[in-house]
Amino acid sequence: MARQLYELVGTDPARRFSPFCWRSRMALAHKGLDADVIPWRFTENSRLAALGGKTVPILLDGEATLTDSWDIALHLERSYPTAPALFQGLPETYRFIGAWADMVLHPALAKLIVSDIVPLLGPSDAAYFIESREKRFGMPLAQVTAGREARLPEFRALLAPLRRVLGTQPFLGGATPDYADYTVLGGFMWARSVSPLRLLEAGDDLHAWRERMLDLFGGLARGAPALEA
Repeated sequence: MARQLYELVGTDPARRFSPFCWRSRMALAHKGLDADVIPWRFTENSRLAALGGKTVPILLDGEATLTDSWDIALHLERSYPTAPALFQGLPETYRFIGAWADMVLHPALAKLIVSDIVPLLGPSDAAYFIESREKRFGMPLAQVTAGREARLPEFRALLAPLRRVLGTQPFLGGATPDYADYTVLGGFMWARSVSPLRLLEAGDDLHAWRERMLDLFGGLARGAPALEA
């Protein structure tokens, strides 16, 4: 069976916008591995349950079924040791950047872009998304993102640790990208895929880093459907 990667989509199956799926997609590309992409939508939980998962990404690779982006990365590193390494040193040292992205970057992004996702979903998915996210935020989604342009300076300031590192080296991984870069890029690809909001200013070291990331692997990320100009 060909390698398969289940990814989150809306009405357009080419617009894949989960930050975690982007981590796995870039990790596969880093390893030089192909995978058939299987589109999945929010209300199709039974399809994942049959694979033993609840969320995407899910990777089917031979006899292995991986149901988490971190487990996918570890599997790729173990199973394809002669391909370019995803980690420089122990994988456990990358857990912090994953926790920072999950607990700091993604929530901050959600408060800027979450209302933009609804028009990209079909009726049943949109109803599910609105109900679940408004319960999570405790307010209408339009209210969550209200006045977001005025809040951009605060968001950009939050990225100062990334900016400090990328002011001295081209990638978070150093001279070349690694799984730390793909972890952070996942959040920015989520935003780029669903929202026209310009998050980063030209001339920012972080903007330059994102441009380099978009061009990796023959422009894999740059060629994906995007709303941000």
